[in-house]
Amino acid sequence: MAKIYTIPNIITFVRIILIPIILYLLFSDNSKVVLIAGLLFIVSSISDYFDGYLARTLNQSSKLGTLLDPIADKLLIAAVIIVLIDTRVIADIHVIPAIIILLREIAISGLREFLAKLNTDMPVSKLAKYKTTFQMVSLSILIIGLGFELNDFLWNLGLVTLWLAAIITLLSGYNYVAKGLKHI
Repeated sequence: MAKIYTIPNIITFVRIILIPIILYLLFSDNSKVVLIAGLLFIVSSISDYFDGYLARTLNQSSKLGTLLDPIADKLLIAAVIIVLIDTRVIADIHVIPAIIILLREIAISGLREFLAKLNTDMPVSKLAKYKTTFQMVSLSILIIGLGFELNDFLWNLGLVTLWLAAIITLLSGYNYVAKGLKHI
């Protein structure tokens, strides 16, 4: 029981709890409320770094944290992408990188689960960490841009970083598939 209520796990739990709050706020017609959603998304994104850092420095790594941390990331990113598509912040051709990100996350999660059944661990790569960072940065910019009523500069910057995130996502996914195929 002692390994469940650690500081890193509590941070991860809070990140998961913030997801529905962020989503609810994103649907607001009030730009200030949307900016609050953006702030909460940024806090959630930054907390992803701190829960891992604290787990290592405080020697509080746990199986639960190892399981929940990537799930929290994927839930946060996927849910926000879906809402931004629904609200047409991400629209037209720009839906392509969003779909690439969503499909890669599903596919690699399935691959990891399959490899786990073969008792093969696939640690998170540096490229995958960059991928997550780019995804979170692009979504942060898009949410803040929405809060500023789709400020052209922020919206375009958010879309460019979304495309970059999709490219890194594809490269990271390719690396995982290549490593995974060696174990099949």
